[in-house]
Amino acid sequence: MLTPLPEFLADPALRAVLAALPRARLVGGAVRDAVAGRAATDIDLATPDPPEAVARCLAQAGLSAVPTGLAHGTLTAVSAGRGFEITTLRRDLATDGRHAVIAFTDDWAADAARRDFTLNTLSMTAEGAVFDYTGGLADLRAGVVRFVGDPAQRLAEDWLRALRFFRFQARYGRVPPDAATLAALRDAVPRLAGLSAERVWMEMKRLLATPDPLAALGLMRMLGVLDAILPELSGDTSALAALVARGAPADPLLRLAALLADDAPSPATRLRFSRAEAARLAALRTAPMPPVTADAAALLPLLADWPADILIGRAWLGGRDGAVRDALARLSRPVFPLRGQDAQGAGIAPGKALGEALAAVRAWWLAERCVPDRAACLARLRRFGPAPTR
Repeated sequence: MLTPLPEFLADPALRAVLAALPRARLVGGAVRDAVAGRAATDIDLATPDPPEAVARCLAQAGLSAVPTGLAHGTLTAVSAGRGFEITTLRRDLATDGRHAVIAFTDDWAADAARRDFTLNTLSMTAEGAVFDYTGGLADLRAGVVRFVGDPAQRLAEDWLRALRFFRFQARYGRVPPDAATLAALRDAVPRLAGLSAERVWMEMKRLLATPDPLAALGLMRMLGVLDAILPELSGDTSALAALVARGAPADPLLRLAALLADDAPSPATRLRFSRAEAARLAALRTAPMPPVTADAAALLPLLADWPADILIGRAWLGGRDGAVRDALARLSRPVFPLRGQDAQGAGIAPGKALGEALAAVRAWWLAERCVPDRAACLARLRRFGPAPTR
C-alpha cells in the first residue's frame, strides 16, 4: 500500500472512472512517479475487461467512451471533461521490431511481462495498493533501469526501446547498466536506422528535457548510439555541462544548440522537426550574443530584431550572468515607429527607393538605441523625399 496516497487518487474525475471499472488499475508513468515521489502527469489505466465491457460499464455510469485505439484495446473515458485512457490487458503473439500482434488477456502478470522496463510494470488500485510482477519496485528505489527479461529479446520486439532506455536512465538511473544490457544496446545500433525520424526526435527531445542528460549522452556516445541517430553532434559536451551547472532551463532545443558545433548542419530537416522547432533552433544558433552587462541601451536594439526568449537562450549559451537575462525578460520590445505609408506620405514612390529609405532610417534608429520617436524618425525620413522643384 502506497502511503500517503498520491494526490491524483483524490481527483473526482478519476474516482468516477475507477468506480465504474472496479477491476481497473492505474499503470505506467503515474504509478512509477508516485512510487518515486514525483509529480505524475499522464494518468493511464488498464483492466482485464475487454473493450466492449469497458464501454458498457462507462455508459452505465453516465460516462462517455471514445474508441481512440480499439485495435490495441484502448478506449478513452471522458469524465468531467477530461480524458483517461483505458487499455485492456494484452499479451504479444508476434513482433517484428516495430509492430506487435497482440491478444487480450485477463492476466496482469502476462501484461507486465510484455512491457519494456521493470519500473514501468507497476500497477496500482484505487486504494493505493501497488502490484509488482517483475521486481520493478526494488529497481526503481535502487535507481536501476532494467529490461523485463532478456534485454536482447525486449529490444528485438521494438527497437525504439533502445532510445527509451537512455531516457529512463537519465531520469531514474543511478546505477550503470549491466553487461548484458550494454551488449544488447550496442548490438541494436544498426537497427536504429529503421526507426522513423519523428520517433527518434521524440525520444531525444524527452531525454534532453531530463534534469541532467550528460551521463546518458556519454553512454550513448560510448555505445555508438549518438553517431547513429545524431551524427551532427560534436563530441564536446562542455557547453551543455555549463548549462546544466548554471541551472539553465531543461529546454531540449537550447541543449541541442549547445551540443551542435557552430559549423554543423542542423538535424531539423532530417529528423522532421516542426516548423516552429526548426525556426527556434536556427535562431538559437544565429542570433547575436547579448552583451556582458545588463545595459538597456545595448539590449534594446537586439530586442528590436529578435524575440526575448531567443536572446535569453543566447545569453545562457554565451555564459552571460543573470542580470543580462533578467534585463532581457523585463524590457519591452521596441517597435520601429514608421511604415511604408509614412514613406509614401513623404513623397517617396513605392519601390526600391522606398525600401532603402525605410531601411536607412531604421538603421539610424537602431544606432540611436531605439530612442528616437515617431516625429524624429519622420524628420529623418524626409531627407529621402523628392528633391525640391525649381
